[in-house]
Parts: sequence; structure tokens; C-alpha cells
Amino acid sequence: MKKDIQEAVDYLKKIGFDAPEIGIVLGTGLGKFVDEIDKEAFASYNQIPNFPTATVEFHQGKLIYGTFEGKKVVVMQGRFHLYEGYSTYDVTFPIRVMHELGITKLLVSNAAGAINKGYKKGEMMLIDDHINLQGGSPLAFKGVEEMGERFVDMSQPYDATMNKKIEDIAERNNINIQKGVYASVMGPQLETRAEYRYLGIIGADAVGMSTVPEIIVANHLNLPVAAVSVITDECDPDNLQPVNIQEIIKIAGKAEPDMILLFKELIKEL
Repeated sequence: MKKDIQEAVDYLKKIGFDAPEIGIVLGTGLGKFVDEIDKEAFASYNQIPNFPTATVEFHQGKLIYGTFEGKKVVVMQGRFHLYEGYSTYDVTFPIRVMHELGITKLLVSNAAGAINKGYKKGEMMLIDDHINLQGGSPLAFKGVEEMGERFVDMSQPYDATMNKKIEDIAERNNINIQKGVYASVMGPQLETRAEYRYLGIIGADAVGMSTVPEIIVANHLNLPVAAVSVITDECDPDNLQPVNIQEIIKIAGKAEPDMILLFKELIKEL
């Protein structure tokens, strides 16, 4: 893995990815964030040595480097998922590459369905904790101890300082943001009514198909991380409607200005 990471890093440095401070992972429907960046370099995933290639049509598949609010950032416009057939190694490889490039903070976004009946479409949820239901770990490989502690503490996987800043920013800007627990499932199928009930029973406030592997690896790297979900559908098992992926993307797009504002103001303060 170290050799694979170094090959990717060497390529990115060669094309201008110079000492980024903050890494950002953009989720479904949140790709316009990159319009706010003063771009200096970019690479399609299929150009980067050892990188997976995004296969989901609404994920752009580019790594972008530039300046945002006075900070050097590297942004994943599109992420990888287990449901695409990738391993946890593949899904989290870009996080390790960004860390090796030099990032000291990681921000993550995603689209999620509301399990908590108090949440509404178009709102955001600051992730305070998570439940890993993906059936694996990105740290379960031979030689992991050469890259960090094998038995990573996950008692507080999301950085408390950044979370507090996000809450304060939301309050100052009259942005309604929930705070809760994100459950990550394998996908790509959506959940049954019984599964939604189960998720509520075990303490999930929202559910999605990403993010948790990246968070585990960030903790393995001692990389402070914060994550925000855009609530794109309401998963009430007693009033469940068939899923509409295009509507989910549309709702995420409507919430994107608030997401950009949150990340913009947070990055100013980091």
C-alpha cells in the first residue's frame, strides 16, 4: 500500500498538488462546491496511479487542488462506494493519498435518508457518531500496523472542535442543522420497511452508503475529521414512498448553498 500511495502522491505533486492543508470529500448532488475554488490543478481519477475510477453517473470523478478562503485545499469531486464493487482499501485509498500530500484536516459530505422522524428533507445533519453496518473495516488487512495503530480508538471519531465550530456557524447564519448518528450500509438497494425500523431501534438518525470507511481511516491517521449529511429523503416505514434518485439529487442541490457556507466559514476559522 505504501508504494501505491507514494506513486499517486508523486504524480499529483508533479502536476501541481503542492502541500494542501484541508481535504474535502463531496457527496451526491454536492459537486458545485468546486465552483467556489480558485483552481490550480486537477486530475481525473483514471489519470492518477492506483486510484479507483468512479462508476456512478452523478459522481464526477476528479481530484481538484486550489485555494479556498485563503487555504490550500484538495477536493474529491465524487467518491467511491462499496456497492460499486470496490473494497474498503479502494474506497479509502484517496484519504491516505490526501494525508500523504499534507492535509491536516478532513471535511466530508454526503446525502442521507432520515430515520429520525423529526428530520425533514433539505435539512442538514452534523454527524456526531456513526454505526458501521457495511460488514467490514478498511483496517482489516495484513500489515496495517505499519501505517498506524491497528486497534484504533473510535470513542470520538468526529472532531469535537470542528463540530462545535460548525454548530456555531449554523446558528450565526440561521441554518437549521441537526446533530445525530449516521448509519452506513452496503447498498446499493434502499432499505425495506423492517430495515428502517431496525435502524431506528439501534439509534440511527440517518442512513447512507458511504463516509464511515473514510472516517475510520482518518482516525487511523490521527486526521481530525468532520462530516455533514444533507437529508434528501424521509424514511418513515409507516409512510414509505418509492425512492426517486433524481429527486434526491435535486434536494441535495437545493441544500448545497448552505453546505458551501458552512464549509466556507469553517475553513476560514481553521
